[in-house]
Amino acid sequence: MSGDRGTGVVTVLMTAPGTESAEAVTRALVEERLAACGNIIPGAVSIYRWKGEIQRDEEVVVVLKTTRNLLPSLLERAAELHPYDVPELLGQEVVEGAPEYLAWVRSECGAGPERP
Repeated sequence: MSGDRGTGVVTVLMTAPGTESAEAVTRALVEERLAACGNIIPGAVSIYRWKGEIQRDEEVVVVLKTTRNLLPSLLERAAELHPYDVPELLGQEVVEGAPEYLAWVRSECGAGPERP
């Protein structure tokens, strides 16, 4: 762990209506170097209230890895690409992890070609 400064790495939880849309958003975020990677996990069931009605939907969960400084840009871009009006996008600081993995995440984020 990097002490009081943290690791600088953030995980972002996102849900999507299906694998196709989850892959499209995840691929764009990785290509644009806003995320180092994303794990797409099918089979989630979400129950929530939307416009006064209880809803139940089958969804896909995506876990993205990025850096703290890119989090605002990732959230903005994911919302632009996402098919939902109000997508679930939640960031959480990584307080500790394998040093080599954290270094890889940091090295894959933010460098490279210009983002649109």
